[in-house]
Amino acid sequence: MVTLYRLEGCPYCEIVVDRLEECEVEYESVWVEGLHSKRDEVKRVSGQRGVPVIVDDEHGVTMPESERILDYLESTYA
Repeated sequence: MVTLYRLEGCPYCEIVVDRLEECEVEYESVWVEGLHSKRDEVKRVSGQRGVPVIVDDEHGVTMPESERILDYLESTYA
């Protein structure tokens, strides 16, 4: 199971959602606060407060930044 930390209305998050769905990857969304200073859970899991962030427990991967995530999903699940 993949966990996606995302923000409502974030276009980068939506691109990742589209790729997850294209690759038929089951995922859980964790919705984060709009203010960076309130994103403690994202900071705890990834070391930074930006979104999107995925956590792929099956492969032991925690990854920020949409472009990196897209590449990872393509190489791992496509």
